[in-house]
Amino acid sequence: MESGKKIIDPGSDPDYSVISLVIIGVAVLVKVFLGLYVRKIGKSVNSSALTGSGTDALMDAIVSTSVLISALLFFFFKINIEAYVGIIISFFIIKAGIDILIESKDDILGRRADDELKEKIIDLILTDETVTGAYDLFLHNYGHNIIYGSVHVEVPDTMTAEQIDLLERKIAHMVMEKYGVIMTAIGIYSVNSSCERTRKIREDINRIVHSHEGVLQTHGFYLNEEHRSINLDVILDFSVKDREALFQHIKDEIQENYPEYKIYLVNDIDV
Repeated sequence: MESGKKIIDPGSDPDYSVISLVIIGVAVLVKVFLGLYVRKIGKSVNSSALTGSGTDALMDAIVSTSVLISALLFFFFKINIEAYVGIIISFFIIKAGIDILIESKDDILGRRADDELKEKIIDLILTDETVTGAYDLFLHNYGHNIIYGSVHVEVPDTMTAEQIDLLERKIAHMVMEKYGVIMTAIGIYSVNSSCERTRKIREDINRIVHSHEGVLQTHGFYLNEEHRSINLDVILDFSVKDREALFQHIKDEIQENYPEYKIYLVNDIDV
């Protein structure tokens, strides 16, 4: 705003001396050194506050450099561009501030972890022979190498509570030891493992679901004969224009083919 006012009404010309130019030049060098040093320390200790402080010092050095250039131009050639340079500098400062704000916000709210890490964790979990599938892996990155996660794993319905407990502890230990991720929750999908008829129903329902364009994945299938119910999670592509309509159509089609069962379909999301 101040630069804009000076462009409209320049007023009196600035008055620079040799001493002031030398002081500005020394200040630029000190700020560059300070900014690089503080930012390096901030990255080494994973401190967003220190990194932001270093970036602020570098931005200050840019400001001082532009002021020095403006002063030199006026001192030797009587060309006054100070107000215009100020406009340009303000945008650099605003951008740096927004970047620091976004980075700090991500550290507070958590940022999405990269897909490569997710795939590695899924592959690691699947190395256990009792796990037939791993889904719904959520990872929350809070910076400073602090990542929390949760996942659902498919296991045979013949496993006991003791076996499941040991499995959960084993998965949490493996993931923490290899990737430093703290698994806060490991949910269980029970898989029908002892009935050929149920296996065929599962295959048929998967065929019905995947016959529709836009279906990415199905998991969590479980058929309960006692309650006459079928549970299944379906993941639809976000590119589908009307995801709710497609989801309802799939559910109705399954219900039509298996009217003797209550269909519990979950419209899951691809995370």
